[in-house]
Amino acid sequence: MKKESFGTSKQGEAVSVYEIVNQSGSKVRITDYGAALVSIIVPDKNGTMQDVLLGYDNVTGYENNTCYFGAVIGRNGNRIANAQVTINGTVYQLDQNDNENNLHSGVKGMDAMLWEVKDHTDNSITLACTSADAEQGFPGNMDAQITYVLTDSNTLELSYEAVSDQDTVANFTNHAYFNLAGHASGDVLRQHMMIRASHFTPVKDAKAIPTGEIAPVAGTPMDFTKSKTIGEDMRADDSQVNYGGGFDHNFVLDKSEKGAFELAAEAYSPETGIVMKTYTDLPGMQFYSGNFITKQDGKQGAVYDKRHGFCLETQYFPNAVNEPGFDAPFLKAGEVYKTKTSYQFGIIF
Repeated sequence: MKKESFGTSKQGEAVSVYEIVNQSGSKVRITDYGAALVSIIVPDKNGTMQDVLLGYDNVTGYENNTCYFGAVIGRNGNRIANAQVTINGTVYQLDQNDNENNLHSGVKGMDAMLWEVKDHTDNSITLACTSADAEQGFPGNMDAQITYVLTDSNTLELSYEAVSDQDTVANFTNHAYFNLAGHASGDVLRQHMMIRASHFTPVKDAKAIPTGEIAPVAGTPMDFTKSKTIGEDMRADDSQVNYGGGFDHNFVLDKSEKGAFELAAEAYSPETGIVMKTYTDLPGMQFYSGNFITKQDGKQGAVYDKRHGFCLETQYFPNAVNEPGFDAPFLKAGEVYKTKTSYQFGIIF
């Protein structure tokens, strides 16, 4: 495993970036700041190596980033209504960092922490961090870790584990922004998407809290059960699309059984021929079409802007901790939270 300096944090901490490789020549770069994915470099249909992940050249970019590029999100991914959660009869107040709601755990979630490398090989790395009791507003001292493995079949595996000394919330995800035509290639609207979900969770309004309904995608712009371009229904006269300025919704994944590790989505770029299949054991996935990326400088001289990347955030449903009809991501004291997601890259000629 290759290690390089990634700059110095605002707290004066030395930050590093690590590179794992496989026998096929693909590479993944990860920084210990937020355990964030920095680059995913895989071959296209012409044999050219393409970096398909939006990111920055150093830690300063990630510290100033408001889009969570590549970061591990914890303890809770997505939104919690009114920034409150009730556990064992006690109401816990969280950061209100998204209107009156809590988004991605708050101002200083695990995405803004320095993680420690616990183990590594040429093609894998395990990073860990500890969130103290009441940090982010959640109860319990939580020890969390993520292991990234890059297989020789160009699959990037993400395995999460967490344990807490008090009952708490555990709903981790990764906020990678993909562009299968290459990270500097512009918008993703011509790229194709299939999502294995016949239902989604509609939101109440632009604040993106679900109504509690599990609604069919059939006959709506949310129907990705057959592959279509991301941009095809982007301008549909539809309240759900209008609320998010595009797609920013949780999809209820079709599962053969609860907890099954199965295909969730398949994305494809005609320009490069790169196809990416997403697998997960989690019940939901947020498909976000990068609607709120503001114009900014990215890595290697790239300029990113609105819809230059898409996210497939595997998760429990948004606000599941407060919605009786959703499976809730509560973690009992001493129990081990485990979940796995993978991104499998290939080529279509």
